[in-house]
Amino acid sequence: MFNNLTYINLMKRPLLLYVFLCFCGSIYAQNGGVTFESSDAALQTAFNRAKEMALSYKGKPGDPVGPWYESALPPRSAFCMRDVAHQSIGGEILGLGKENKNMFRLFVNNISESKDWCSYWEINHFGKPAIEDYRNDKEFWYNLNANFDILNAGWKLYLWTGDEEYINGAGFENFYEKSVTDYIDRWVLQADSLLSRPTHPNPPVPFNNEDAFHRCRGLPSYSEGVPNIKMGVDLVGAIYRGLMSYASILEVKGQHDKAKLFKEKAAGYQKSIDAFWWNDSVSRYHTFYSNDHKFGMEEGETFLLWFDALKEGARKEKTIQHLLSKDWNIENLSYFPLIMYQNGQSEKACGYMLHLTDPATSRREYPEVSFGVIKGFAEGLMGVEADARIDQVTTLYRGKATATCELKGLPVLKTLITVKHEGNKKTTLTNSGKRKILWRPRFLDDKGKTIAKKAVWVKPGSSIIFSVTVKG
Repeated sequence: MFNNLTYINLMKRPLLLYVFLCFCGSIYAQNGGVTFESSDAALQTAFNRAKEMALSYKGKPGDPVGPWYESALPPRSAFCMRDVAHQSIGGEILGLGKENKNMFRLFVNNISESKDWCSYWEINHFGKPAIEDYRNDKEFWYNLNANFDILNAGWKLYLWTGDEEYINGAGFENFYEKSVTDYIDRWVLQADSLLSRPTHPNPPVPFNNEDAFHRCRGLPSYSEGVPNIKMGVDLVGAIYRGLMSYASILEVKGQHDKAKLFKEKAAGYQKSIDAFWWNDSVSRYHTFYSNDHKFGMEEGETFLLWFDALKEGARKEKTIQHLLSKDWNIENLSYFPLIMYQNGQSEKACGYMLHLTDPATSRREYPEVSFGVIKGFAEGLMGVEADARIDQVTTLYRGKATATCELKGLPVLKTLITVKHEGNKKTTLTNSGKRKILWRPRFLDDKGKTIAKKAVWVKPGSSIIFSVTVKG
């Protein structure tokens, strides 16, 4: 195996060319936004459809809530915590950073003790808690995964954007700290209490089980159709990932001892998934535990992958194969493009992106779908990852070896980049923004093994080309 590195310094070219390139980068950001071009016409059509659909959900300038985008059932003109957590990186890719910041601020700033350290599950375009999910601080709908999902999404937004408010802002710090301490205590979510906790630790008084705002005030899962549920495995995965993300935030702040403590706490939740939730007889994870002390299986496995809560090995692979073997609702499928690309199922992931953008697909207008496809393209197919801690972008092409794919004008780490993959042998990264970034290209060889190259700095106005040749 050998590799070739080409460095093109646009700054040494005529000034007119440089100005033109910067102007093009500005056009991408301000007007057309991120674009995708490919020798695969079906992929290009899928991206364009997803982009158009996603941007159609951007709120109106005069909406009282401020900048926002639809992240709930479309008729509600609202955004809910689970959907926003899922859609947020897709939003950044599409230039909706102001919208993300405003919605996250509203979620973190509305955590309160009167709601037992919950926030508002859903906020409408008037800036009020959506009446479909909220009556008062004692009667409302809330999925307990939400705090940990928002915490994890805030950490991911920091890694992608470099915006330190997501980890250092007063509102964010308070929300994160309350979520990993008082919230866990108030809702009896300690690792050793998950199967013995009360079903309704903080019920309205008098309690009416027929009232959804009583019964679902602290729903222990994102699976909303399971009756008599005491705990969902997806919530266990959410807590694990939330604690791990919080530990990462603490490490950035230099609080290493405290970070170690929360990593140890997180490990307890991950261990419990394998210790209590695996069913050997069918080689699958149970997804819920009921009030009559029985495990059961419904949806929920998707979130074990979304929260990266499973250890590598046979059980994780069997979970992936089970997910691939069934038809799921559109909400679950909206997660599949990214998680399948990330777990070595590139052909299947591509198929999901085409399916989810097909006009014939029922309910494809659900907002999560188009945003999930955008994530599938940028983070999945093109393999773009960002790490603001070291100003680094990583790339890894996961598409067909014979195809060319180019993502232009991608906003990341406070700059704009273009990534062009020519099959799995050659990648070009162009930095058309104003900040230098560290780029670490990776490639998949013909056997699926990852080849990681040494990271190089890419200055504003410059392009670098990496190529590899794999000898059988």
